Amino acid sequence: MEYVFTLKYRLAAEDSDSDAVVERLGDAGCDDATVGVGQPGRLALLFSREGATAFEAVTSALKNVKRAVPSAQLVEAGPDFVGLTDVAEVVGVSRQNMRKLMLSHATEFPPAVHEGSASVWHLSDVLDWLTSRGGYDIKADVVDVARLAKQINLAKEARQIEPRVSRQLGNLLA
Repeated sequence: MEYVFTLKYRLAAEDSDSDAVVERLGDAGCDDATVGVGQPGRLALLFSREGATAFEAVTSALKNVKRAVPSAQLVEAGPDFVGLTDVAEVVGVSRQNMRKLMLSHATEFPPAVHEGSASVWHLSDVLDWLTSRGGYDIKADVVDVARLAKQINLAKEARQIEPRVSRQLGNLLA
């Protein structure tokens, strides 16, 4: 099955030659990705990768990128962090429809990762909620990749938690 996902990286100073980075990525097996290098010190890859599972497809891409650019630091795997417009596009409804659903089911709608003038959700949380309601044609591969992207991003962030703080907060957040 083909899985579509994005990996965004921060590059080290020694990897500032974008042409060389793109060539190394191609040599390492990332020829199934559209490479974006427009922002200095950043790298974005939009993959369309075959795999038996989403996990296989995404982890093979992560390994390929690490082999090509060992100093690259993963910033974000996607699709994960989304606004209502993004969700509406994935589901095939209007943004207004998504907003109406969110507001009319405020106690059931998944909590936002960030609330504000532009709130942000984990895509997998919203897709799971919509799937449980029924009536939406959401592709299984999109849900699989969104769930995996969320887990990768959470794992990446969790590595930064100090063990002492983690133990102390664990009881409070349970």
